[in-house]
Amino acid sequence: MNSATVPLLDDDTIAFGEEDNANKQFVHPYIVFFHLIFRGSAIVVYILCGWFSDSFIASFVLVVLLLSADFWTVKNISGRLLVGLRWWNYVDDEGKSHWVFESKQNRVNRNESRLFWLGLLLCPLIWSGFFIICLFGLKFKWMLLVLIALTLTGANLYGYVKCKFGAKESLKSATTDFVKKQFLQNATSFMFTQPTPANTANTGVV
Repeated sequence: MNSATVPLLDDDTIAFGEEDNANKQFVHPYIVFFHLIFRGSAIVVYILCGWFSDSFIASFVLVVLLLSADFWTVKNISGRLLVGLRWWNYVDDEGKSHWVFESKQNRVNRNESRLFWLGLLLCPLIWSGFFIICLFGLKFKWMLLVLIALTLTGANLYGYVKCKFGAKESLKSATTDFVKKQFLQNATSFMFTQPTPANTANTGVV
């Protein structure tokens, strides 16, 4: 299995990173919404499903559908448009699997980037907490659902951290440093940064 970090392909269907978007409040507000809504909904449904239904199967299927929608959206759309990153896999003619990590971050909107990484980092942490609760509570059927959530959210986190830092770096040390830095940066920015009317007026969808 090989990995590589290469520039994004020139023949992408939807061009991105070409417009001057660094100073706008949000360039892709709908993409930001769907980046957060699926993973947030999966967590909310997992917490509240016991209050509205006694059926484990129905709750399991609904959460897995939300997680699958989140995985596809984050992997194929929001990562590409919000932070200029993309990861994917292909199998060559010899049957060898190749992982490709692409990066084009020349003009990334700062607000969208913060929300992207905040959602990408927080959700695996929350699911990790659920895993610990299930483990000590001996709730093994729910633990299976939590493991699926950790796999899907963790895969996107792994892929985008690889894209961010490159395939040749030590992923373990890079991930640790990045998680600390990004979490503190996002928390500080959202606490002390206020939007300006001029920036809000420029909001649009590309």
